[in-house]
Amino acid sequence: MPVTVDDVIAALRPVEDPELHRSIVDLDMVRDVRVDGDAVALEVTLTVAGCPLRNEIQSRVTTALTAIGVSSVDLSFGVMTDEQRAVVRQKLNGDPSATAGSQAAHGHAEGRAIPFADPSSRTRVMLIASGKGGVGKSSVTTNLAVSLAQRGRDVAVIDADVWGFSIPRMLGVAHPPAVIDSMLVPPVGVGGVRCISMGFFAKEDQPVIWRGPMLHKALEQFLTDVFWDDPDFLLVDLPPGTGDISLSLAQFLPHAEFYVVTTPQPAAQRVAQRAGFMAQKVNLGIKGVIENMSWFTGDDGKRYELFGAGGGDDLAERLGVPMLGKVPFVTALRAGGDSGHPIVLTEPEGEAAQAFARMAERIDVELAPTRRSHPELKLI
Repeated sequence: MPVTVDDVIAALRPVEDPELHRSIVDLDMVRDVRVDGDAVALEVTLTVAGCPLRNEIQSRVTTALTAIGVSSVDLSFGVMTDEQRAVVRQKLNGDPSATAGSQAAHGHAEGRAIPFADPSSRTRVMLIASGKGGVGKSSVTTNLAVSLAQRGRDVAVIDADVWGFSIPRMLGVAHPPAVIDSMLVPPVGVGGVRCISMGFFAKEDQPVIWRGPMLHKALEQFLTDVFWDDPDFLLVDLPPGTGDISLSLAQFLPHAEFYVVTTPQPAAQRVAQRAGFMAQKVNLGIKGVIENMSWFTGDDGKRYELFGAGGGDDLAERLGVPMLGKVPFVTALRAGGDSGHPIVLTEPEGEAAQAFARMAERIDVELAPTRRSHPELKLI
């Protein structure tokens, strides 16, 4: 039986835009379908010119059509008009002209509240903090995010360290966010983890010299003007210390989970505990402590505690929370961060990757919330 236009549309309906995670048919991206025997020609209109995932879309379309007996696919690409992009944004996040306070409106300036602040949100927000710099907090955030994604979870990361942004590089992200009618679409890094960062808006050698109100506004926009699409986990890589950014995020995300990263030496532990005490003062739930650079395993198989021992355990005891895991000092962990190839992907059987896998399992299973909100149930 010959292929029809309706067959083509039906075959393409399951094909999703790689960044928007919606059917290219439902987003009206498929146009001008022509069938000639077992040959098909069509156009896919991209949301932005120079879409970095164009080849991925072409591969998905070709695979879907080949599966229904199409032998030749002539695929061309167009670019949406401003009006068409506005329609896409409306499909994704509701009518931007919606009234203030409506969840259909997109963006805090247009009246939409921060979605992750709602107790009914299905997203678990994880604030990854440290008292001082240099403890590998961003490396922990990156590898933990990818480890959670390897468990089949939808994971996103906000790089809230606006002065020392590094998450895009660590996740191997090579292109900036797409902009659809003033809505940012976060790029996808390795392991399928999406991210947003000041690194997309400032040059590598450009200092970010901002006072508190500007930082507050930037973080607010990261939470409201980005199309996050309800991930299972949203990890927030905080800057070191207990300054404006940490306080703003505590205000924006009152239901977030707080995780403290430290190294074994007592000096680092004493500084890290300040971050934990700050979380307690602003009523954030501290879920656990992660110790990085715990030991180095030599060629002789012996563990060498280069930075001392016991700091993480002592901090966990002081805060009254579990020690979630200890990550060994591994050169490949640092190298993977520099090259955009996290160690959990490059050396999955290594001791560092296994440490992250165990922590991801504990966070996903053992520390999962026992109470769920159900907004569809209402008391009358």
